[in-house]
Amino acid sequence: MTDNPLSVANTALLARVRQCNLCAADLPLGPRPILQWHPDARILIAGQAPGRKAHQANMPFADASGERLRSWLGLTAAQFYNPRLVAILPMGFCFPGSGTSGDLAPRPECAPTWQQVLLQQLTQLQLTVVIGQYAQAYHLADIKPTLTETVASWQDYWPDKIPLPHPSPRNNIWLKRNPWFIETVLPKLQARVQQLLATTNVTAVGEE
Repeated sequence: MTDNPLSVANTALLARVRQCNLCAADLPLGPRPILQWHPDARILIAGQAPGRKAHQANMPFADASGERLRSWLGLTAAQFYNPRLVAILPMGFCFPGSGTSGDLAPRPECAPTWQQVLLQQLTQLQLTVVIGQYAQAYHLADIKPTLTETVASWQDYWPDKIPLPHPSPRNNIWLKRNPWFIETVLPKLQARVQQLLATTNVTAVGEE
C-alpha cells in the first residue's frame, strides 16, 4: 500500500487554517492554530482548545492531559500523532488564555469558520472522542444537563461517538468521585480503538 498524501486542495485548506488570524486581537499569546487532520483519519479527537504547553510546543496535547488521553485510548504517541489514524480538531484552534480556574473558553469565532469544512472531508471516520462540555455541545445531538450525566450516558452515542471528561489533572477529583468511568467506560473505549487498529493498515499510514 502506498502513501496517500494530502491532495492539492486539502493541502491548501490546511494551510489556510494554520494561517488564520481571525481572533488575533483576543489571543494573549497571538494566533497559532494547532490541529491534526487528514481525510483518511479513522478517529477524531474533538476537544476544547490547546493549552499553553501545546501552544509553546506547537503540538496538540503536548502536556499531562495528552499523556492521560493516550493512556485512556490505549494508543502510543506514534499512533496518536499519526494524522492518517487520528484527527485532532478542538473547538478553538488557538490557546485562548488562562482564567482564574483554568484556561478560558475556546474563541467563539473558530468553530463556525472551520469545523464543518474540515469535518466534511473526514469520510473514513469511525469513532469521535468528544472531550469536555464545549465539544459535546457541538458534536452530540442529545447532550445531558451536566457533563457527568452526558459521560454516564455514553452508550447513547456508542459506537460512533463517546463523550469523555477532560483528561486534565484538574479533573482528578472528578475521576475519584466517578470510579465507574475508569472501571466501565475506558475498557470499552480501548477495545473499540484496538478494533479500529486491527482493521487499519497502520504500518502503511505515514505522515504527510
